[in-house]
Amino acid sequence: MGKRKSHRKKERIKYSSIHQVPGQVTYVGSKTSEVPSVEIINYNKERVDKVHSQNVEDAFNFNKEETITWINVNGLNHTKEIEKLGKHYNLHPLILEDIVNTQQRPKIDDYDDYMFIVLKMLYYDEHNEFVNEHLSIAVGKNYILTFQEADGDVFDGVRERIQNARGRIRNSGSDYLMYALIDAVIDSYFTIIETMAEKIEVIEDSLFLENPEEGITQDIQDLKREILKIRRSVFPLREVISRLEKSDHELIDQKTNSYLRDLYDHIVQISENIEIYREMTWGLMDMYMTTISNKMNEVMKVLTIMASIFIPLTFMAGIYGMNFEHIPELHLKYGYLYFWIVLIIVFLGMIWYFKRKKWL
Repeated sequence: MGKRKSHRKKERIKYSSIHQVPGQVTYVGSKTSEVPSVEIINYNKERVDKVHSQNVEDAFNFNKEETITWINVNGLNHTKEIEKLGKHYNLHPLILEDIVNTQQRPKIDDYDDYMFIVLKMLYYDEHNEFVNEHLSIAVGKNYILTFQEADGDVFDGVRERIQNARGRIRNSGSDYLMYALIDAVIDSYFTIIETMAEKIEVIEDSLFLENPEEGITQDIQDLKREILKIRRSVFPLREVISRLEKSDHELIDQKTNSYLRDLYDHIVQISENIEIYREMTWGLMDMYMTTISNKMNEVMKVLTIMASIFIPLTFMAGIYGMNFEHIPELHLKYGYLYFWIVLIIVFLGMIWYFKRKKWL
């Protein structure tokens, strides 16, 4: 938690899709790539085929009944390629619009022969910067289409399970692959909230230091913004998973429903933890202000005690500092010595009294 020399500009949401024609495929986001990246994984019980390409048309040859095809597209700014893929799989124009609209909240849409899901992929990159990436999933009878903003995701475990035939994934349909992908996204949320808990603990420990760092208020504000982003991404997903669990769509096998119920339990647990950390984060600033106030009170307490000690001393010095001619004590031979003795006795008496009261 180092000192902040510059202030980060506030991020404002710009709704770039306003006033556009419904169904118009226009990328709304900030992450761009020079060329599209298309990852194709085609598998069944016996074999797995992997293809990496820059052309979505290379994926059209894998749409076969006896295999499951997972097509992962990185680079939402390449709208022409996404439109080609959407046309081949007969996706609705409004779905294509939602795929490239990164401001779309998590949701689920049912169509006759496929389902469409929007969710957010959250993780911390190698620089420990929070990343909120738009992710869209189209689920058909024997295919899965995923669309990401940029390279890098949380699906390495799913790829490894497909490659090594671990678990049920190679023996199940596209609905189970859909579950595995959503489960990987939700599992990454647990990592996010664990990191969030560690950040809160670090800030709390810093607040009780003798001299908190100057940038701690900025750290608290950054943490509050991260919590809000996570909350906006996670809370709508509860409704998505609930609808998915209760869906009677022909694409979802009954055996997969038990796994979807487990997903719902996980997202409820994550939501509850987020609410707890949100309340804790909101209380960090109050805790900081309370700490500063307590330290100020300690300073004022010391100053008040010092003033209280010197009030009687100043009073006596003021009396004998007056310019009257007939002050009896002024003519005593040892009057000055007696005056100092009285001052010292009063001073020590005040110190003893304050210590007895435990004010010092």
